[in-house]
Parts: sequence; structure tokens; C-alpha cells
Amino acid sequence: MLVVGEVLWDHFPDATRLGGAALNFAAHLSRLRHTPLLVSAVGADRLGDDARSAIAALGLDLSFVQSTDRFKTGSALVRVGPDEETSFTIERPAAYDAVDLSEAHLQQIVHWRPSWLYYGTLFPSAVHARGVLHRLLDAVPHATRFYDVNLRPGFEAPDLVDELLRTANVVKLNERELLFAYEYLNLPADPERFCAAGARRYGWQAACVTLGAGGCALQVGDDFTAATGCAVSVADPVGAGDAFAAALLHGLVSNWPVATIASFANRVGALVAGRPGAIPDWTPEDVSRP
Repeated sequence: MLVVGEVLWDHFPDATRLGGAALNFAAHLSRLRHTPLLVSAVGADRLGDDARSAIAALGLDLSFVQSTDRFKTGSALVRVGPDEETSFTIERPAAYDAVDLSEAHLQQIVHWRPSWLYYGTLFPSAVHARGVLHRLLDAVPHATRFYDVNLRPGFEAPDLVDELLRTANVVKLNERELLFAYEYLNLPADPERFCAAGARRYGWQAACVTLGAGGCALQVGDDFTAATGCAVSVADPVGAGDAFAAALLHGLVSNWPVATIASFANRVGALVAGRPGAIPDWTPEDVSRP
């Protein structure tokens, strides 16, 4: 499974932790015993060295995590407000904006034959990085394309989101992103109608709207379910959506029934939200089996 996107340090008022949606997603996929290949970059600086050490400690392959002296290792200022609302102030350009894939790199990826390709909105919001994403899309045309919308302030151009929705086979977004799609892309604000309308317009195989404590809405093919959320005392909401996305992909790959996938993804997201850090230690055994 090929994962392309950002690696950055999240700066909280009381701590600094390694994160970035792409890294979080890859780490949680690894927790679910998949083998993700992360395409990103860190700076040729101390934070970049620390990031590479931490990524290796997570058991992830560093082959395509590049080091660059063009920009500093990515960082974001994170604030968690009332009702667990999270806001990010992201420094750009950052090292992940300088990912450079040679033809030799692309051939290695093609030879690896990834079955899935994951991406978000932040990484391709930079022109160079968008070109990298399109080269990967062209190189692995048979990979199922998973777009986790993950909008961040200042990097959420409607034209870009529409373009990425059109490339995707599977789409996941949250309530705020649903309202963005309603306002700018003329898609329904109701989760069930959104999934159906998006599948008709863009040809998605699956679509999911996460609803926080309210659970999620998931459509796979013609099957739809609305799954209730899991009660949890939230320790840290950052990373829970990325864990949910990894669990969603795991359920799709496993060909589980739609209701089973939604329930499992809700439980994984709640588990991670209930523990400090975007990538806390956990195993599939920590989540009751479907």
C-alpha cells in the first residue's frame, strides 16, 4: 500500500509529537499488519534526523522518506479547543514539498505493485507535490485510490478538492469537510445523500463521512450503513481520523460487510482518541474482533 504525503512535527502547548496525516495513516496501517510504503521527505536538520529515527522505530520502511536541504522539516502548531475541535497552523514550504521521484524510484514502485494509493489534500496543495502525486497515479493505474480529504486552513482550494475527488475510488471526510463540499461543490450536506450523489458524480466505489461521537456513514457500492459512535474519554483527538481511515481500508481489503467495516473503524478511531499522541501503541487485539 503506497502512502504519499506529509511528515511533520505537531507542536502542542505542552508537547511536540511526530505526525502528519500520511505518516499517521501509514503507522496505523502497520498496526493492522499491512505493509505501507511511505513517500515523503524530511529536512537535513535535527528534527529531520529525529523524525527518521522515530519512523524507523514505528517499523516503517524509510526507503522513500527522503532527506532534503531545500526546506526545513515540516511543522504545525496544534490547538485543541472546546468539543475537541482541532485547529492547525502549518508552516510551508516544508521538506515534504521537495519530494523528488526519479524514473528509477518510479520503477521501484511499479515493481512493488501497490494495490492501494493513499493521499490527502495538504500535500498536493503545492504545485511540485501535486506533480509528484500525478506521476504516482500514472505509474500505478491499477491501484485503488484512497483520498482522505483532511482539509487544513489555507490549503483547501475547491478546484483542487474537486480534482482529487475525481481521481479517487474511495473517499473519507469529516463533518466540516462535508459542509465544505456542500458549500463549494454543490454536494448534499446529508451524509447518506452525499455518499450516493458523490458516487454518481465521481464514480467512487466507497465513501465515508465521519461524525465524531455520532459515528459514521459509509456506503460501499449500493450498500449503506449509519454506525453509532463509541463512547470514549478523549485524551487526544489528533490522529484518530487517520486511524479510522486505516481501519476503513483494512475492512475494505478484508471484504467485510459494510456494517462490520463501519463498526470496526469507529472502534479503532475511538481507541486512538482515548490515548495520548497521534500514533499511540495499540494492537488489533485491543479492539474487539468483528
